[in-house]
Amino acid sequence: MNFTRVNELVQDHLFKTFPAAQIEILFRGERVFSESFGYLDPDTKLRTTQSSSRFDLASVSKLFTVAAFMRCVEEQRVAIDQPVHEILPEFSGARPIAPYPDPLHPGGFINVVDPNGLRVDASAVTFRHLLAHNAGLPAWLPLWKLTTRAEMRAAVLETKFAYPIGARVVYSDIGLILLGFALEKICNDSLRAIVRARVTEPLGLESVAYGKIENDNVAPTEFYARHARRMCGEVHDENAFALGGAAGHAGLFGIARDVAQFGEMFRRGRMFSLTDDREIQNEDLRSENMRKEEFLSRETIDEMTREQSRDGNVRRGLGFALWSPAPDAASNPLSEKTFGHLGFTGTSLWIDPARELVIACLANRVYYGRENADAMGAFRVALNRAIVEII
Repeated sequence: MNFTRVNELVQDHLFKTFPAAQIEILFRGERVFSESFGYLDPDTKLRTTQSSSRFDLASVSKLFTVAAFMRCVEEQRVAIDQPVHEILPEFSGARPIAPYPDPLHPGGFINVVDPNGLRVDASAVTFRHLLAHNAGLPAWLPLWKLTTRAEMRAAVLETKFAYPIGARVVYSDIGLILLGFALEKICNDSLRAIVRARVTEPLGLESVAYGKIENDNVAPTEFYARHARRMCGEVHDENAFALGGAAGHAGLFGIARDVAQFGEMFRRGRMFSLTDDREIQNEDLRSENMRKEEFLSRETIDEMTREQSRDGNVRRGLGFALWSPAPDAASNPLSEKTFGHLGFTGTSLWIDPARELVIACLANRVYYGRENADAMGAFRVALNRAIVEII
């Protein structure tokens, strides 16, 4: 396979759309492309991006939260269709529909139309609604403006609604933050410990961890004036940072190789090792930390990756974004069975089971600010199209 076009495409965007990137491509379980690009210090260009350089995964972190939750479902600790208030009693009662802050335009609001003065019963929201992003919750709230974690937690649990339950599909950080709170209650542990014990350790994903990352082999993100520093090894997402660096919607760092391995688990539906490219059987475990069982059952993965909600071209599984017919969607060049997720910082993971393909792309596009979303979007589409043409 000749990946010249992929290399050329990255070079076209390097130091314009992002200063550093990693791309990992698995085809039929084999690593066919694994490259790092650019510099961690683009001004001085003294430190090249390595395969071991970690990136802020941003919303790709959501998939790890969801994976931990689905393991709890398989252990019968919780059910997908269980009302959230049974785990988090504060999330209950009738609430109004109201405009909410626009995350992309500070000071602006997302207006919602509710001519009937409808109130929504939070007690009717299930975990399936959270995972399918059709719970009617606002996309975002400026939790970082509050002082304490307790205040932030209360703001999420007491949030107003943006839409009636099931009326629309609105990608919501608030829903995944709620899921993180619920996981902590279900497991009686911190989200850091839960994701480590239930996801990253069983799969041998040594690089994937919540910040703060205490070394300089990390791709920096945006300069934050209020912190008086460029974020590096600390989560870029303001709400995740304010919540202590680990939240249900963001906070993880990792390398492309481990993110791709995580994706390959969903493609195969069982544990495996990329070290020697052999599937792991009960008698052939890579480490003592590996569980002698499937990570998630085939039935669970099928449920996660089938269409659970749809609004126009937006299709959602449980946690996963599904293939979109929109020409400008990153998933569009891939097969209609594709599922995955994007991250605001410039990260993505796509699993195309029809092509037996996994693509992990990590970049730090917010190094240059937040105004280059269109360029990053075009890069994502072009990258996936180029890979499909090669494979």
